[in-house]
Amino acid sequence: MKLELKPIKIDRRLTGSSFIDEPLQQVIQFALRDYIQYWYYTLSEDESFLSEIRQTLQNALVQFSTRSKEVDWQPYFTTRLVDDFATHLRVFRKAQDRLGDREDKQRDMTEELVASFFEAEVEMERKICRDVVCTSHKDEEGFLRDLCELLLYLLLPPGDFHNKNMRYFLREVLARGVLLPLINQLSDPDYINQFVIWMIRDSSCNYEAFMNILKLTDKPAELEAVKDKVLEELQYLRSLDTAGDDINVIKNQINSLLFVKKVCETRIQRLQSGKEVDALKLAANFGKLCIIPLDHILIHNIALQFFMDFMQLAGAQAELFFWLTVEGYRVTAQQQLEVMQSWQKDGKKQPSTTKGLLKAAALGVYEQYLSDKASPRVQVDEASVIKLGEALQKDDPTPDIFDEIQRKVYDMMLRDERYYPSFKQSPLYVRMLAELDMLKEPSYRGSDDGDGESFNGSPTGSINLSLDDLANSCQDETMQLHAFISDTADACFPDFWGAAGVCNDHGKTYALYAITVFRRTQDGNEDCWKTYRRYSDFHDFHMRITEQFENLTSILKLPGKKTFNNMDRDFLEKRKKDLNAYLQLLLNPEMVKACPTLIPYVYDFLENKIYSKGKGDFARKMDTFVNPFRSSMRNVSNAVKAFPDSLAEGMTKVSDNMGRMSERLGQDIKQSIFKVPPLLPKSDIDPDHCRVSAQLDDNVDDNIPLRVMLLLMDEVFDLKEKNQWLRRNIKNLLQQLIRATYGDTINRKIVDHVDYMTSPEQVADYVKKFRDSYWPNGILAESLPRRDKNIRMRTRVAAKTNLLGIMPDELKHIIGADTTRKGILRVFDMFQHQPMNRRLVYVFLEGFLETMFPQYKFPELFVKLHSRSPRTHRYSQKLKSSSLKR
Repeated sequence: MKLELKPIKIDRRLTGSSFIDEPLQQVIQFALRDYIQYWYYTLSEDESFLSEIRQTLQNALVQFSTRSKEVDWQPYFTTRLVDDFATHLRVFRKAQDRLGDREDKQRDMTEELVASFFEAEVEMERKICRDVVCTSHKDEEGFLRDLCELLLYLLLPPGDFHNKNMRYFLREVLARGVLLPLINQLSDPDYINQFVIWMIRDSSCNYEAFMNILKLTDKPAELEAVKDKVLEELQYLRSLDTAGDDINVIKNQINSLLFVKKVCETRIQRLQSGKEVDALKLAANFGKLCIIPLDHILIHNIALQFFMDFMQLAGAQAELFFWLTVEGYRVTAQQQLEVMQSWQKDGKKQPSTTKGLLKAAALGVYEQYLSDKASPRVQVDEASVIKLGEALQKDDPTPDIFDEIQRKVYDMMLRDERYYPSFKQSPLYVRMLAELDMLKEPSYRGSDDGDGESFNGSPTGSINLSLDDLANSCQDETMQLHAFISDTADACFPDFWGAAGVCNDHGKTYALYAITVFRRTQDGNEDCWKTYRRYSDFHDFHMRITEQFENLTSILKLPGKKTFNNMDRDFLEKRKKDLNAYLQLLLNPEMVKACPTLIPYVYDFLENKIYSKGKGDFARKMDTFVNPFRSSMRNVSNAVKAFPDSLAEGMTKVSDNMGRMSERLGQDIKQSIFKVPPLLPKSDIDPDHCRVSAQLDDNVDDNIPLRVMLLLMDEVFDLKEKNQWLRRNIKNLLQQLIRATYGDTINRKIVDHVDYMTSPEQVADYVKKFRDSYWPNGILAESLPRRDKNIRMRTRVAAKTNLLGIMPDELKHIIGADTTRKGILRVFDMFQHQPMNRRLVYVFLEGFLETMFPQYKFPELFVKLHSRSPRTHRYSQKLKSSSLKR
C-alpha cells in the first residue's frame, strides 16, 4: 500500500499570497494523504482521480480567497460578532433566571439548564432553534454535510460540482475531517478553560480571588479537587527534612494550606447539607455592617443608586432629586458666572441672554419642586419657600440661592427616621455594601476581625523604647534616626497558591516590608531593631500625617495602588524602592527641622510594636471611593442630567419655554441641569425577546468602541436591572473615558486592528496553527484522552480565579463589586456547557457565511436547515393559538 502522494504537476497558487499558499498546500497534502490516499491505493493506482480531487479542492479555495478579499470584515468583527456573543449571553441569562426560583438547588440541573436555554433561544429567534444540531451527533453531521455541499455549490465550477463521487469525497473531508473536529474542540469546556488560563498567563495568581472563588462556588466537585491537591501538598511538606529557618517557612505554608482545606470542607458541608444561605443575608445577620455617611452616599454613583431606590419606595424621591438638581445648578451657575467675569476682564462683549438663562433655570427648579404646582412637592417650611420665591423675583440668581432650603432638605433626609436611618436598616443598604465590597463576612474561625494586622520581629537591639520615650527624646537635636526597607518578608504560603513576598491571614493576602531602624542617642549609643509594615500601614500613616500637616501633601508622595497583579515580584520590588524613597524623604534632616512636631508620628510608625492604625479598612475603602469625587461636584452635575422621566417632564417643559437658545451657553445650561435622551429609545420591541442590537441607541452606532462596550456591559453585568439613572450615568462615563483616553482615534485603531487580523501574514499564521494542531510534525494527531476529572475541576477553579483576579478596581467602582463578580462568573458558567458552546460556534459560523456571501439568501437557508427542531414547531403553534384567542 502506498502512503506517499506521487508528484503531480499542478498550479500551486491559491490566494495570491505566498505567505498563505505554502502552509495551505501542506494542509491539502496532509488531508488527501490521511483521508483519501491511504485507502484509495488499495483500490487503484490511477493518479488522475487524486489529481482531480486536488485540483477541485484548489479551485474551491481560490474562489473562497477571491470572495474573502471583496468583503469588508470590519462590520463583522466590530458589530455582528459582538452582537451574536451578547445575544447568546442574554439567552443564557434568561435560562438561568427561569431555573433560579427552583427549590431543589442542590441537584445537578445541567440538563434542565440546557433545555431552558434552547427554549429561550426559540423565543428570541422565533423561527430558529439549534437544539437538534447541538445535542444530536447524527443531526449535526447531517447539518454539516448539507452546509458543505452548499459551499461546494457556491465555490466549485458546475462541472466539478455535478461530479457526484468527487463532491461526496470533498463533502465528507470538509464535514467530518475538518469542521466537526474543529467544532468539537472549540466547544469543549475544558479546552476553553485552558485557553482562558493561557490568555491570562502573564498575570500572577490572585490569592484573594482564589479564596473568593472557593467561598462562592456551588460545585462540590471543584472543592473536592482543590482539597485533594491541598492534601497532596501537605503530605509533601510534612515529608521534608528541614532545620533552622526553613522550618518556619514550611510551618507558614502548612498553616495556609490547612486554612484552604478548612474553607473547602466547610463549603462542601454547607452545600451537601442544603443549608446554604444567601451571602447578603448572612452578612446582614452576623456581620458588622459599616456605616457610610449620607454625604458620602450622595456623591458616589453606586451608593446613590441604592439610596435613590429606597427614597422612591419611601415616596420621597422629590427631596433627593431636589438636592441633586440644586448641586447641578450650583456648579453650572458658578461656571457660567466665572466665564462672564473673565469676559469682563478681557473687555469682551458678553451674551445678553446669560443672566436670563440662569434665572430661567433657577425658576425652573423652583417651579418643579417648590411651587404650589409642583407634584410631588418638596416638604419644607412655607416661610423659606416664600422667601426664596421673593428673592427669585427681585434679584438675579446666584449659585447659592437654594443653599438654605437645600440644607434643610439634607437635614431632613439625614435625621427623619423614614429616610437615612431606615435606609441603614434595609436590605438595600446591605446590597449597597456588597457592591462597594464593604461587607465583612463572618470568619470561618468565628473571629470578628478578619483583617490581618502587621506584626513585629524581635528587636536586634537591647532596648525597646515606648512611644513616650521616643516622643520625649525627639526634642534632643543630637539624636539621629535612620530607617530603610531591608527586604520584603518571606512568603507565608507555597508557590502553588500564590507569589512570593506575600502572607495570608484569614484568606486575605498582603505583602510585608521589613524595616531596619537605627537610632543614635546623644551619648553615642546606637539601637537597632526591625519592624514589619504592610502597604496599608504606610497608607494609613500617610493619611494621618497629611491630615495633620496639610503642607506635606505637595511634598510627600506615597506610591500609588495597583489595580491588579499587585503581588507580582517585580512590582513588589519596585514598590519597595518607592517606599524606601518615601522613608528617606520623611527622615531628611531638613524635613525634621522644618516640621519637628512630625517626629512623634514617625517614631510611632517605626516603633517595634503593632502599628495603631489611624484609619481602618473601612476608612481606607471610603477614601478610595470618595476622594475622586470630593474635589469637584461636576460628577453630580453630570449625574442629574438624566433623572427619571416622571420627575423630568416638568423641567423639560420649563426649558422648552426658554425660547430658541442658539448660543452654546444656553445649550450647556440646559444639558447640565435638565433632561438628556435616555440610553435606550422607547420601543415596542420586548427587550427580553429580541437580539441585543435591536435595542441599541442609533446615535452610538457610528462609535465602534462605545457600541462594543455598551453591548457587552449591558449583558455581562445585567445593567438593565439597574435603575435608569445609574445606567445612563455609566453610558456618560464610558463616553468620557473613551474620548479622554483616545479621542476620535480609537475607531481608527480598531479598524486598523481588524485590517491587521485579516492581513496575509496573520491569515498565514492562522493556517499554520491549524496545520500544527491537526498534523504536528506532519503526522495526523491522535485524539487526546479525556483529562482526569480532578484536573478538569482544578482547571475550572484556576480559570475562574484568573478571570476574577484581572478585573480592575476601576470597573468595580463604576458598576459595583458584587455586580462585577456575578457578571464575570456568569460568563464563565456560560462556557461550561458543551451544547451551548456548540450553539455559539454555529452562530459565529452562520454570521461568517452571511457576511461572506451577502448576495445569497443564507438567513432563509438557515431557517430551513434548523426547521427540524420540535421546539420551533411547538413555538409556532403557541403563537398561532395565542393570536386566535385575541
